[in-house]
Amino acid sequence: MKKILVPTDFSEYAYYALKVAAQIAKKNDGEIILLHMLELPHQAGDAIGIGHDIPEIMLFKNAAINRLEDLMNDECLDGLKVSEIIQFELAFNGIMDISKKNDVDLIVMGSHGASGFKEMFIGSNAEKVVRFSNIPVLVLKREEEIFNVDHFVFASDFSDEVRKPFQKVVEFANKFNAELHLVMINTPSSFKPTHIANEIMSNFVSNYSINKFSTHIYNDTNVENGILNFANHVDADLIGMSTHGRRGLSHFFNGSISEDLVNHALRPVITFKI
Repeated sequence: MKKILVPTDFSEYAYYALKVAAQIAKKNDGEIILLHMLELPHQAGDAIGIGHDIPEIMLFKNAAINRLEDLMNDECLDGLKVSEIIQFELAFNGIMDISKKNDVDLIVMGSHGASGFKEMFIGSNAEKVVRFSNIPVLVLKREEEIFNVDHFVFASDFSDEVRKPFQKVVEFANKFNAELHLVMINTPSSFKPTHIANEIMSNFVSNYSINKFSTHIYNDTNVENGILNFANHVDADLIGMSTHGRRGLSHFFNGSISEDLVNHALRPVITFKI
């Protein structure tokens, strides 16, 4: 977590994300990249591409620069290395491009809550970032003055495909010296007897060096409710899930649990791409 990307639209929710990103960076001797996207009409984008200075565009750009400069001087960033980027591009494309070009380790974003990322993102952009980012994405819904992760819930079916992203889960938990609550949600449509579920989880964790962890089986009507209710039960500081990034029908039949959690959970949610 040496490089943390924080997309900002200058809303209070984006500021919540920035404050948490700063705390994580300080714990890991990391740096912050502040990104603001200027989504302009197609013609304006063409003009930028061929080098014309359109007064309206420059006005927006200069205003964004001034606001980013103010953010960079915020006290929460004291002592950190911080850089700023203004990108003329659609939000989702810009976040993906910048994260790859800068070898980002973590994306931290703010969200309104149940209604989605209305202020920063339009339409399905928020869903795309969570679903398709190869980099872990941490989403904040509310202000976290002190971002301590003492109890980290990670929900999964603990299949073999989760093994690779799970290493990043372990690293994150160990960095915060958090207890990692590993939970398998049993639902009426996908039920495993306790002894089988315990065996699956026991075999799964045997290959990892986790500082503190516990395993749990939780029964509920569906997976999302199970995760939210279990997180409430252990008073989790953070909820984690792996995402498939599936498209089309495969995604439809698989459901969108990670995206739903990001929209519905008040607690911070972090996603890891399979």
